[in-house]
Amino acid sequence: MPHPPLPLPLPADDAGPEASRSSADDTSAGGGILPAALTAWLDARAEDLDAGPGLAAEVVPRLGAAGLFKAGVPAALGGLGGTTADAIGSIAAVAAHSLTAAFVFWGQRSFIEFLLQSPNAALRARWLAPLLAGESAGATGLSNAMKHLAGIEALQVDATRTASGWQLDGSLAWITNLRKEGFIAAAAVNMPGGAPPAVVAFGGSAADDGKGVVRSADLDLIALRGSNTAAVRLDAARVDDGAILHENAQAWLPAVRPAFLGMQCGLSLGLARAALDAAQALPAGMRTPLLPRIGLLRTDLEAKAEELKTGVAEGRFQAAAAPLFRLRIALAGIVQQAVMLELQARGGQAYLQARDGGFARRWREAAFIPIVTPSLLQLQAALDGQA
Repeated sequence: MPHPPLPLPLPADDAGPEASRSSADDTSAGGGILPAALTAWLDARAEDLDAGPGLAAEVVPRLGAAGLFKAGVPAALGGLGGTTADAIGSIAAVAAHSLTAAFVFWGQRSFIEFLLQSPNAALRARWLAPLLAGESAGATGLSNAMKHLAGIEALQVDATRTASGWQLDGSLAWITNLRKEGFIAAAAVNMPGGAPPAVVAFGGSAADDGKGVVRSADLDLIALRGSNTAAVRLDAARVDDGAILHENAQAWLPAVRPAFLGMQCGLSLGLARAALDAAQALPAGMRTPLLPRIGLLRTDLEAKAEELKTGVAEGRFQAAAAPLFRLRIALAGIVQQAVMLELQARGGQAYLQARDGGFARRWREAAFIPIVTPSLLQLQAALDGQA
């Protein structure tokens, strides 16, 4: 395993988020609390983060400096305490300003969750602190595994025993938060000899000097282009025995899936709230006929948010994944309705770049929600299979 990348300093031209919370801190979007300086940076850079990779290196350090990765992490391990519901609220709060930044947040916090729930205490001790601080980047890489768990897809990586550990071969087509400066990612791998699939951590960078972890160029996305999203090819990549997050993926993944998918739902919560807030803030003549529909949709959204929070807190989704799948599908539908209401409220202004108020970006962001893995189609197929 490579050592954690060196700390990543914040750019000097725009100071990082304040450590203390002031009365100007943003609490309106998503139930989480964002430092005022971070809110201002996200609002000022949301279009740039969506349109290109120029600011991709800044997202993780800024979120880390704001302490956001610590939400729902036990204080004894360097976190702020609370539950996964607090992490969901923080992701939703960021998503209300920039889905790109929230997508990166989700990837980082998901890997942190894997460490928290792993029996590998040594791996946790090595990586948790730099990940919480935003000094290192963590990528989930388990989308393939979650689809495999739902019976949708075969595992894409094979492990072979070596004298000192394991050799990994295969590929992962789409991973977010693969910072070019360095990352650690997780993958579920086929083990030899009929053993259950395991979950293994591996590291790399764009400058990986022949160690077998090959990061592609950034995927040519239509949006969220500042999210460090790329593919990874593993060609005889070597990891030691200490890189195993869990020896039995099939037993472990159901335990981490509620946090993985629950935090993913935070993307929908924040984006839907942002679109509804934007529609409601328009001049009365434009929005008045839509106010009843905006109110009803907001009520539905917050009811789903409470259902998600309660289900995650009570551990309800570990024994039964179907209700969580249905929540994810329902929240994605609310996002589509919310941006459509904003479009109708704005009317022709939504097609004027200088006057759209961020609508075009939210429209592109909303197009991503149904296809983020596991996609709505995959979730519905899993539900149909269970039925």
